Amino acid sequence: MRCHRDLLCAGVHANQPSVPSAARAGRDRPGGLLASWGLVAVLAGCHRSPPPAPPPASGDAALQSALVLWDGDSHRDLRAVVVRRAGAIVAERYFDGETPGTLHDVRSAGKSVTALLVGIAIDRGKLEGTSATLAAVLPEASTSAIADAGLDDLLTMRSGLDANDEDAASPGNEDKLDAAADPVGFALAVPAQARPGERYLYNSLTAYLVGLAVEHATGQHLDELAGQALFGPLGFTDWRWQRDGAGHTKGQGNLSLTARDFSKLGQLVLDGGTYGGRRVISERWIRDLAQPRVSIGDVDPYADGYGYFWYTKTHRIGDREVVVWFASGNGGNKIYVVPSYGVVVAITSSAYNHGYGQRRSQAILQTVLAALEPLPPG
Repeated sequence: MRCHRDLLCAGVHANQPSVPSAARAGRDRPGGLLASWGLVAVLAGCHRSPPPAPPPASGDAALQSALVLWDGDSHRDLRAVVVRRAGAIVAERYFDGETPGTLHDVRSAGKSVTALLVGIAIDRGKLEGTSATLAAVLPEASTSAIADAGLDDLLTMRSGLDANDEDAASPGNEDKLDAAADPVGFALAVPAQARPGERYLYNSLTAYLVGLAVEHATGQHLDELAGQALFGPLGFTDWRWQRDGAGHTKGQGNLSLTARDFSKLGQLVLDGGTYGGRRVISERWIRDLAQPRVSIGDVDPYADGYGYFWYTKTHRIGDREVVVWFASGNGGNKIYVVPSYGVVVAITSSAYNHGYGQRRSQAILQTVLAALEPLPPG
């Protein structure tokens, strides 16, 4: 699923905002992922209902105008933008045939959902906490190179494993994990290159192992737990989460949601673990996952810090410094949570493996924030 940086390809600089114009050229790259899913993926983690109603015809005029700017984007792979404020959708726009009912693979933003499920497992007493070692939670890992790594090491991409999704030769590269006949055995056989907690190195294998740990601790497949404890309370009725050939939900990504439901996850985080007045996840866990624990600005142009499978970045909007928490997936898929504005911006995009996807999503966020005023103090 590649990391949220999209390999920084095509020589696009992350700090240059992008505003579409007819003069810019580009070609889209369809993901083509649905066609490759196997029978297990089709039968597992798939939930459908009648499509939702059409999007509202009205909304915040300034925000709607900001979103219209991207109608002319020459890269025809932006799919949807949904903006929430005060718990309600205040603007949304769909592009190139996307509809409110379209399911979209948000790629590695699924890791951030796995982090939410870790919190639910802790809240339910199924996991003791993030200090527990992997081997204590997942007995099969007792002879692996990271048996003694804490869950907090895995959640912050500091497992110490020799796994790098940007290096095809890396022993734990995600493509090798996806191709493995025995993905669990493969993951547990990857060697270490550092001690746990020493070094941040982004990889999908780590999130896969966290997903396995949650499955073992709760006795439920990850997609089943999500449906019961997370997606159900948020009102999701149509979603799909791919399982691997061994039948395990892919905690590293490949979760398909509608843009509106994608935005609800951001609302949950913004509201400290409640949704519609109902407590879904403890407020403490939301604070924990959003807390930057590793500084990654020197290796990631789109983020300053990394928490528990969630990122942070401070943006300058006019004369303001604005802290943003976000989930991120290949292609420009984002959930931006902006506490000081009381805003959530969810973006779905199919610019898979193209650097402009991340650049464009960041520019959309900045444009939305420029059209708004922050919440009053207190």
